[in-house]
Amino acid sequence: MHLPMTSFNFHSEPLQDIWLDAYGHLNEAYYLLPFSNATWKLQDHFGIGVDYFDETGCALYTVETHLRYLSEVRSPAVMDIESIILGSDPKKIWFAHSMMVNGILCATGEFMVLHYATRESRTIEMPKSVQAALKQVLVPITPDWAGRHISLPRS
Repeated sequence: MHLPMTSFNFHSEPLQDIWLDAYGHLNEAYYLLPFSNATWKLQDHFGIGVDYFDETGCALYTVETHLRYLSEVRSPAVMDIESIILGSDPKKIWFAHSMMVNGILCATGEFMVLHYATRESRTIEMPKSVQAALKQVLVPITPDWAGRHISLPRS
């Protein structure tokens, strides 16, 4: 029996020295950059990337992001990004990226995006074929780190 792929390895990129902070490791803002670049590859895979936007005027708009910084990244490094689909409905996609450097998990990013018709200034349903493709690759088990929120116990 053939099981559908549930994770994708569409993107890797080298760390740029300009992304380093005063401590010599990847500045927190630049963890998002490779994740964003991986998101473009993910969109292309599902046929909802730049070409789709040019044709339809529809795009994915990020409405929420949750980053976890797990291990420092120092130069030289190549950041390998793995992507998974956590959930979707006709107008939304919930997905995550994991950043690996030399086999070490350094960061995760969780994203909620809306399918937005820019010409109409409103959310609309994604094409049925895209909705079906997303359902096919939904991870069977959500990682324990996904869906969490930031908080401190109140005293």
